[in-house]
Amino acid sequence: MKVLSPWKLLPFFPLQLSAALCKATALELAILAGHLILYPTGIAPERRPAPVGAPTPPSPPCGTPAPPPTVLLHGFVDNRSVFVLLRRSLVRHGRHHVESLNHSLLTCDIRAAAELLRRHVEEICDRTGHREVDIVGHSLGGLIARYYVQRLGGDRRVRTLVTLGTPHSGTTVAPLAGAHPLIRQMRPGSSVLRELSEPAPGCRTRFVGFWSDLDQWMVPVETARIEHPDLITRNVRVTGIGHLALPVHPAIAAGVVQALESDGTAAGTSDSASVA
Repeated sequence: MKVLSPWKLLPFFPLQLSAALCKATALELAILAGHLILYPTGIAPERRPAPVGAPTPPSPPCGTPAPPPTVLLHGFVDNRSVFVLLRRSLVRHGRHHVESLNHSLLTCDIRAAAELLRRHVEEICDRTGHREVDIVGHSLGGLIARYYVQRLGGDRRVRTLVTLGTPHSGTTVAPLAGAHPLIRQMRPGSSVLRELSEPAPGCRTRFVGFWSDLDQWMVPVETARIEHPDLITRNVRVTGIGHLALPVHPAIAAGVVQALESDGTAAGTSDSASVA
């Protein structure tokens, strides 16, 4: 029987990769079109109920503690409308207290946005009676949340931080060629990223980083992995989808739910199986 040399298969690999990339790009364009329609619905800040009396965290009928509030934080030039599907999935899985925060389009500094996030989280804890929250951040949103956790003492308030396509080590591809200050802070070697690479002993927050092998905005794609010796981390590789699909794809939503429900025993693993 004739054995086909592996070297003769090499021409097929670019073809397969190209087909996957074309499929992912088509999905990205479809998601972009849908998001442009939804975008106006997320411009206004989300309404929040005023606190009444001394709140106490509700407990489910079985007597187990209710999950902490979940805070969703969008990416650059985006708003809370990007989380419509993810929010629905979280609520369906028992996360009844989910809030989406908008950071201003006029924000020019990740540090300032992280300070604003700190105030929001304190207000949510005061209003709900919970001592901790979970945060899910897409792209820039994940970087803002990480700065809050590592540099502003947020690890005492944030139980789990899930990031979706966040440039933890900086990305060399960015719109407008880095004209915006926030984009410059997302590039490798920026002062913000240098701060995040500094020691963070005793950080209590669990980190889960979703990164995609077809994320066109993360160059290299591995930059969306969380790599820090002092942090409790788990990185999840996603295959076959791009950057815009991360907050809306049902497989990612399922992965986020699983990450938030985890007790942290899988933390510290360098990578996990694909979810899409």
